[in-house]
Amino acid sequence: MASITSISGIAAALAGAAALLAAPAYAAPEPGEPAFRAMLKEMVEIDSSFDTGSCTAVTEKLAARMKSAGFPAADLHLFVPEGHPKAGALVAVYPGRDPRLKPVLMLGHIDVVNARRADWTRDPFALIEEDGYFYARGVADMKAQDAIWADSLLRYRAEGYKPLRTIKMALTCGEEGLFLNGAKWLVDNRRDLIDAGIALNEGGYGELDAAGKRIDQTFQAAQKVVMSFTLEATNPGGHSSLPRPDNAIYSLARALDRVGRYDFPVQFIDANRGYFSRMAKVVGGAEGAAMTAIVANPGDKAASDLLNASPSYHSMLRTTCVATMLEGGHAANALPQRARATINCRVIPGVPTETIQAELVRVVADPEVTVTAGRTYKPSAPAPVTDRVFGPAQRISAEIWPGVPLVPHMATGATDAVTLNAAGIPTYGVSGLFRDPDGNGVHGLNERIRVRSVMEARAYLFRLVKAYADQKD
Repeated sequence: MASITSISGIAAALAGAAALLAAPAYAAPEPGEPAFRAMLKEMVEIDSSFDTGSCTAVTEKLAARMKSAGFPAADLHLFVPEGHPKAGALVAVYPGRDPRLKPVLMLGHIDVVNARRADWTRDPFALIEEDGYFYARGVADMKAQDAIWADSLLRYRAEGYKPLRTIKMALTCGEEGLFLNGAKWLVDNRRDLIDAGIALNEGGYGELDAAGKRIDQTFQAAQKVVMSFTLEATNPGGHSSLPRPDNAIYSLARALDRVGRYDFPVQFIDANRGYFSRMAKVVGGAEGAAMTAIVANPGDKAASDLLNASPSYHSMLRTTCVATMLEGGHAANALPQRARATINCRVIPGVPTETIQAELVRVVADPEVTVTAGRTYKPSAPAPVTDRVFGPAQRISAEIWPGVPLVPHMATGATDAVTLNAAGIPTYGVSGLFRDPDGNGVHGLNERIRVRSVMEARAYLFRLVKAYADQKD
């Protein structure tokens, strides 16, 4: 199949899209909304944060709900990894007509970031509908989409839908980084159960402006790889009354300053090239012109400087490394014997750990400061974005949100797609959920998502999964 960057029809379809962004969204009612709301409420109100909650409680309750709604118990698989009683996962299987064709997998994580009631305006573990929004921890990241996945399976069964391909759902724990990672556990222990020809995950979202108007919807075609490095300076130390010119804290501080002032060069893969190529037409003006220029010439400094004013664009154009943790010294009256910093990097897919490590050594330029990799990653290319993959998402998106362009995107954060892609299961981020410019409190206070956005995403994903499940090859 041709790469998405070579499909001229998609580029042509985006022409004039900006004039249509105010078009009304898909408003046809979807069946079963009360049952969906009840399931979403139940999932959100079970605390699945690491400090005070349990993913297992969510999966067990959801499996029981699906079973009572008529989903065969034999097709519901609960897993609780040994030694991790709160990191339960659920895999549901909806058999297709042709077992020779690879399945469609709906992937989601059910763990959420910790939330303290004292810090929130509302109870973080109560689903509250107010002023057109759902409020609760995890409602945007990503229990609304999890509930849509489970709801879709129940709706397929209720309507007697017989897909060509088997449809699977894997809801796992640990994506937020504290629980055991369930996606990796399933890859390592039950790869057969989650094997698929395509997996759909979080990561692609619609963007709203400050007035709530839809700007675009992103299709996550790639995501950055997380790498961590330790910068460390050591010294014999001594009494603080006798300072010496070689000081571990000063050496580390100089190294961190160099890293902080360094920009990795612009680097394009299909995902971020496709994003800037297509968004140039939507954004327009000087910013749009800079997008066009940087795609044509990644070394265009003027274009890079203009786009770097946006932290999102800056990160999407290149690998980034930033200091996130710092420690040093051992006593208030002693010269430091050791100073250490953690550098967190978000790396363009396909770049090996050794390359980033070598570049940090070059930038630090101090033999007294060592640069150590926390974990070595085997480079793997992102899943290919062909017209067969992108086409159904674009077609259904255009039917529901006329005039709102769907654009390829490289996420600057990371999801469980990293694990599945590395295991040979091509995984893409697509949700149909539109977010506000402030990020809707994801990982922060008073997390929320628009009610209308959730209901439209429910319609979108229900149809999109069907489209992939009925593809013949």
